[in-house]
Amino acid sequence: MVPLCDRTIYNLERKGEFPQRIALSSRSVAWDLSEVEDWIEHRRTSGAQATRPGATPMAS
Repeated sequence: MVPLCDRTIYNLERKGEFPQRIALSSRSVAWDLSEVEDWIEHRRTSGAQATRPGATPMAS
């Protein structure tokens, strides 16, 4: 549903920018579907653009 690698999702979670995972077992996790859908909708409507790694911000 979210085409991000595990490390990216983990980093976003640590920064509070992605819903927190739910431990199902010692080796399995999941996320609350409604929280992930809300996160996607917020990203879609916010107009925020992801910064590409190594990209230099444009001067105003």
